[in-house]
Amino acid sequence: MYLFLALIQQVDIEEKLKNAPDQGYEIGVFIGSMLPFVILVALAYLMYRYSKNKNQQ
Repeated sequence: MYLFLALIQQVDIEEKLKNAPDQGYEIGVFIGSMLPFVILVALAYLMYRYSKNKNQQ
């Protein structure tokens, strides 16, 4: 089910890029698609540091 949703989202992004009015819009779509991944990586790193510091004390 999740794979199906991921495929639908990918097509939507490609369609948005194809119909983009200018280069700035394409950059915004790229940043918007990468932002959730970056937030998850940062959250995982913060949890790792918190856990590591808690074990050392």
